[in-house]
Order: sequence, then structure tokens, then C-alpha cells
Amino acid sequence: MKVEKLLLELESLCEKAGYTVRKERGGFRGDQCIMEGEKLILLNKNRPVETQTAILAKVLKIIGTDDLFIKPAVRKELAAIWKRLDRFESSEKQSETL
Repeated sequence: MKVEKLLLELESLCEKAGYTVRKERGGFRGDQCIMEGEKLILLNKNRPVETQTAILAKVLKIIGTDDLFIKPAVRKELAAIWKRLDRFESSEKQSETL
């Protein structure tokens, strides 16, 4: 699946989960937040599409996807991204203990 298509699918899933996805420019990486009671995911337009998909995948992992229908191809891509994120987080924790 092309990364651009995956990004659109993940945006749709996040919106179905009750989030508003906003793409803006600035000196930030992007993440989820709640502002004035509205659940937001901010993505930096200047970041690569792969980074934007990783942020959306991270949010979906945190909120859970049990109540969402996810296309099999998207679920496969999500599983791969989650695996990479887990490896990255575990290597980060290991370097903090050194």
C-alpha cells in the first residue's frame, strides 16, 4: 500500500474514533491533544508522510482499535508500524538506562 493512501486511511480511522486531524506548518513534530474539549491530532505538513503516518498509528495504538473496522491491508501496515515503534521505544529506554 502506498504511504499516501495509508495516511488517508489512518486519518479516516482517527476521525471515526472522534478525533479531528489538522495539518499545519510549524516547529513541532505532531501528536494528539485535547483543546477546549475537542480531541485533536496535529500533524506537521513539513514532516515526511512516513512521520505523519507513524504519529497517527501511535495515536490509534494508544486509543485502541477494537471498536473500529480496519481494512486488512491497513491492519497489516498498522501492525508493521506498531512493531517499529515498539522497537524504537525499547531501544530508547535501553539507552536511557546506560
